[in-house]
Amino acid sequence: MGVKINDSNIIYLHDDSNNMYNQEYIEDTNVLKTEIKNTYFNLRMDQTDFVSIDQNLIIRKYTFTNEHEIPLDIKLIAHSKLVTDNNSFVSAKFVEDGLLQYSHDYSMLITSDLLKVNSYKIHNTDEVINSGILQDKDYIGMTNNSAISFDIGVLNPKEKKDFSIIIAVSDNKSYDLEENLNKIRKTDVKKELQSAKSYWKKYLKAHMAHTFDITNQYKERINNIYKRTILLFPLLANYTTGGISAAMEIDEDFSKCGRYEYCWPRDAIYVTRALDLLKMEKESEKFYKVFCKNTQSKSGMWEQRFYTDGTLAPCWGYQIDETASVVYGVYDHYKRTKDKKFLKDNLKMVEKAIKFLEKYLNDILEDKKELKVSYDLWEMHEGVSIYSMSSIFSAFESMIKIYEALEDNLAENRLKQENVTKQKDILRKGEQDIKDYILRRLYDEDKKSFVRNEEDKRLDISILGIVTPFKVFSPNEKKVRNTIERINMNLRTYTRWIFKV
Repeated sequence: MGVKINDSNIIYLHDDSNNMYNQEYIEDTNVLKTEIKNTYFNLRMDQTDFVSIDQNLIIRKYTFTNEHEIPLDIKLIAHSKLVTDNNSFVSAKFVEDGLLQYSHDYSMLITSDLLKVNSYKIHNTDEVINSGILQDKDYIGMTNNSAISFDIGVLNPKEKKDFSIIIAVSDNKSYDLEENLNKIRKTDVKKELQSAKSYWKKYLKAHMAHTFDITNQYKERINNIYKRTILLFPLLANYTTGGISAAMEIDEDFSKCGRYEYCWPRDAIYVTRALDLLKMEKESEKFYKVFCKNTQSKSGMWEQRFYTDGTLAPCWGYQIDETASVVYGVYDHYKRTKDKKFLKDNLKMVEKAIKFLEKYLNDILEDKKELKVSYDLWEMHEGVSIYSMSSIFSAFESMIKIYEALEDNLAENRLKQENVTKQKDILRKGEQDIKDYILRRLYDEDKKSFVRNEEDKRLDISILGIVTPFKVFSPNEKKVRNTIERINMNLRTYTRWIFKV
């Protein structure tokens, strides 16, 4: 979004040297408020961003205030470039009071509830956008980069104007945006905003498993982080498949982000643990019962990462702890819910994964040359890592406890019970083999500490996986204490915090 004021070039709202910013969420909601003050023209622009609860609408509610001593003639410009694959071209079409961008699969409409369109540019937008002057003879064209200008009009000194920009999205099958343009423009923004605020406040209240006695600034800060965490998690989850993104992506150019909007099973089990603590057990359950079942390979393993809809995402290596983590996560979820039906529903899935892990461990112990080499959790080192071995240990321990939890159900099937007894013995031996392997090959006697892998023998924080969450060793064991001491000496930054109480 940008503005053209009087005869100026475009002033982008998100990035201009004369802009000053203040940004915060409306308390206890996912509604974002941004105060933008352009100091050159003394124009204050209050922007409120939220997503409609019941419709596929992104709404930007604005209040513009002229704090200058002269009148300001203002145009608001929406500059939009859609990113898509090479075989699904985007076209743009100027429609009455809106810009429609569309491909084969989806469409996006930019319009306003109160403002009229001043001009638009379909083709070659980058060549003229800096001037803020948009002119085009074509109303339609095959381009993914277009812009539209809305006429705010002249604001006299101290005068305010309220309006909204509405962005509607459709999959081209269920809803025709152009056909419903007038309905979209008549959206009751005030009502939608109130609905969004009410929804998130109710959601937060339902998941506040803990309350904090806010007696000082530190506890208030912790409470705010806690609430913001609750409000973040539903934005990461795919409610159809149960897939959970590792993190949000906010930068299309990937200059300020790590490309983490994928679902790594390893990362997701930490999120599901947090979900359970926040009384979001249904979201956790869907991840295992729907997403994990649908993404498990025939061999029993899970690949490195997926899109949250369950399709395989770009991968660059095999990572054994992705598979082990799911087994650990299934039992970890059960520990908090005590839902035996959940275990029964996922029993075949985890048994299949365990068979894969057993074969992998045997190949390591026998030093097989044809061993499928695994990356570590940082996806940097290929080989045997302490975190990966610890995750397998915990998967074996979790499988034993799953069998024990389902003991009454298995008692009716003598053959199954005998197989489970044998399997538990195999798993216990596997646990001991892993412990022996770690002590023999992943503990450096010279450094007096565990190391992350056999090759570079360096310290990093993933070593703590042997204690938490995988519990291979007790935190009180001497070799663990030595390791933690070295981590504190080498990896810790000491910062002095001062809180005014």
